[in-house]
Amino acid sequence: MSAIEAIKGTRDILPDEIGYWQWLEQVARSVLGRAAYCEIRTPIFEQTDLFARGIGEATDVVGKEMYTFMDKGERSVTLRPEGTAGVVRAYIENGLHVKGSLQRLWYLGPMFRYENVQAGRQRQFHQLGCEVLGSADPRADVEVIAIAIDILTALGLTGLRLDLNSVGTPRDRQRYRAALVDYLTPYQEKLDPDSQVRLTRNPMRILDSKHPETQKIVQDAPKIWDHLDPESQQRFEQVQQQLTDLGIDFHLNPCLVRGLDYYTHTAFEIVAETGLGAQNAVGGGGRYDGLVAELGGSETSAVGWAMGLERLLLLLQQAAAAPVTQLDFYVVSRGTHAEPQSLRLAQSLRHAGFSVELDLSASAFGKQFKRADRSGAAACLILGDDEAAQSTVQLKWLGSGEQESMPQSQLIEQATSLKAKIQSLTQRE
Repeated sequence: MSAIEAIKGTRDILPDEIGYWQWLEQVARSVLGRAAYCEIRTPIFEQTDLFARGIGEATDVVGKEMYTFMDKGERSVTLRPEGTAGVVRAYIENGLHVKGSLQRLWYLGPMFRYENVQAGRQRQFHQLGCEVLGSADPRADVEVIAIAIDILTALGLTGLRLDLNSVGTPRDRQRYRAALVDYLTPYQEKLDPDSQVRLTRNPMRILDSKHPETQKIVQDAPKIWDHLDPESQQRFEQVQQQLTDLGIDFHLNPCLVRGLDYYTHTAFEIVAETGLGAQNAVGGGGRYDGLVAELGGSETSAVGWAMGLERLLLLLQQAAAAPVTQLDFYVVSRGTHAEPQSLRLAQSLRHAGFSVELDLSASAFGKQFKRADRSGAAACLILGDDEAAQSTVQLKWLGSGEQESMPQSQLIEQATSLKAKIQSLTQRE
């Protein structure tokens, strides 16, 4: 019988990789917490209509990529392909607007899209996102961008570029759509097949095509900036000025339209200039002032972003940027009395705040010592039956080889000084 394997587009996150994930989550939680954002957790599956209405039926996400099925109650259900629609549904359903005129929220979790599998792009993938609901102020746009930059900076990532655009209001886009269709129609036969379909359904998405011939055609296409009304243009200029005031560099990209229908005004994307190949966007977002009303709530201004964690992890691993988890003690023991006593000692040290790995192999001391050397622990604790009889322990510092015998009770009593020594050894390394 053949072994069962993971489904294509999904992957296991193994122990030697999990440190990167935990560090990324820790950094994000810290940065978002300092900016007064509160975590929200929404269901992994929702009614299909939430995404059809919220994202837009003409988008690739809804038309081609969603995992949709009928449940046992004959309801159409979809695994969430993105996080914003679910957050907005929760905002409306739970009356969060009543609890405060402004809601700063963030989320982290798995999303699902049926896409071609590539490095950094899975069918089950993970996103970190933040949303500000209840503010039309351009400062909200700049704040969420600045927080995204703060997270990436705290992770030590470099070589990233912020692309910025405005997609205006629905009325702005209506004017622009007409000008864009007029420009593209003579080139219809030269466009890639997907873009030919989009010419009548969603022509702005053609600007985002990765097809080389289509990219050449859109280089001279009309710019949406020339079709913004004065108010939209002023807002876009305010966002640019405030980013400049914060010292955040950006690149104006008229082809940046994002893939979801709910965006208005500010649209942005953070891309890796090296390290990810063609799929180089690590995050992006923008303003979506009409989405809350579209999903049944009152008119509410909102802005937010999402980052793909798999792509961030690729960059972190290439940069070797994640810290290594330091193990304080590795406990080796052998003997009828020593082995149960070693478990009690390991637990006592854990309760005192140390990280401790207990060797459970009951193999010869020599083999256990080799594992201790490979563990990366600061020190090895050695118990044989002689030590167990005297309630002592051999403490060996693995870096220097220095070794001493001491009462087990003294080991616990000296927790503060031992922690200081372990910290100094770690910093020296």
